[in-house]
Amino acid sequence: MPSGSKRVSAAASIPGKRDSSSGRAGRIRSTGSTVASGAMRAVVCHELGPPSLLRVEEQPDPEAHPGGVVVDVEAAGVNFVDALFVGGQYQIKPALPFVPGNEVAGRIAAVGQGVEDLTVGQRVLANCGLGGYASKVAVGAPSVFAVPDRLSAPQAATFTQSFSTCLYALRDRAHLAESERVVVLGGGGGIGLAAIGVARALGARVLAVASSPEKRAAAAAAGAEEVLDLEASPIKDAVRAWAGGTGADVVVDPVGGPQAEAALRALGDGGRYLVVGFASGTIPSLPANQVLLRNRSVLGIDWGIWAMQHPDGQRTLLEDLLAMVEAGVLEPVAPITYLLEDVGRALDDLLARRAVGKLALVP
Repeated sequence: MPSGSKRVSAAASIPGKRDSSSGRAGRIRSTGSTVASGAMRAVVCHELGPPSLLRVEEQPDPEAHPGGVVVDVEAAGVNFVDALFVGGQYQIKPALPFVPGNEVAGRIAAVGQGVEDLTVGQRVLANCGLGGYASKVAVGAPSVFAVPDRLSAPQAATFTQSFSTCLYALRDRAHLAESERVVVLGGGGGIGLAAIGVARALGARVLAVASSPEKRAAAAAAGAEEVLDLEASPIKDAVRAWAGGTGADVVVDPVGGPQAEAALRALGDGGRYLVVGFASGTIPSLPANQVLLRNRSVLGIDWGIWAMQHPDGQRTLLEDLLAMVEAGVLEPVAPITYLLEDVGRALDDLLARRAVGKLALVP
């Protein structure tokens, strides 16, 4: 176990399967279909294509191999990259059939030989590469971290990718300074809300851009001091007015699309434009003269590749994030939760940008 992690009681209660009226663990969406309990269940991709092709199947329980553990999954994070894997659109193409999903949270069910600092019953989050959309997963001990008391299982299962991406982007790539002004595009999505939280934790000011009233409300609740409706005001004018006429210091863009150039133009002297992703489905062409002007920079943010190439650095980065949570300076928003059988609907909602914030599957 990394030194910055913390053990928690195995008797701690787990928020989860409840209606949205509880206000604590998000709402579960279900078609009403069920699978008999008692066996491991997993979402299996037999052919590449739309999420509707995915099926929940029973499989043999995994075993804890030397140096690893088995986790009883209480929640699995749903990420855009999962949909890319299922659709055959990601640069890495696993052999069929495969079980998608990288982020999980739950309790340790079994510990393999040689594992010393993890115990059965301990609440943990884990990154398993693939296989996360299941009721049990086997994973190497170095990829397992204790869950702080402040995080529910759905929060923990949707934490690593979004928040690691944003801390890597803002702190390690953009070298964000306290009181700098950050513009977050897609401010109501999973990356957007994480970027707001991380920027605030680093002492920055945040303006968020979001496409619906629900997403703007979520961005404001996450800590954005101003939230922009693009239909009400052009992004360049609004950002410069908010920044006192000088322009923003950093733009976080997980969306791409038609607003990218305007956001680039909204940067001030030495501004940094962070290319995180293309949730809009359109890769923008940014004018090089606007990069040259005012000594701006455009920085690519490929956290996933960096994390694979620098596992020790990623462990340190995640420890830093968990320490921020324990200190109360970082408070992830509770995700919307879906039953495992509703994986197709969850991924469709994500791809269509209907979802507010993060999504999780509950086995």
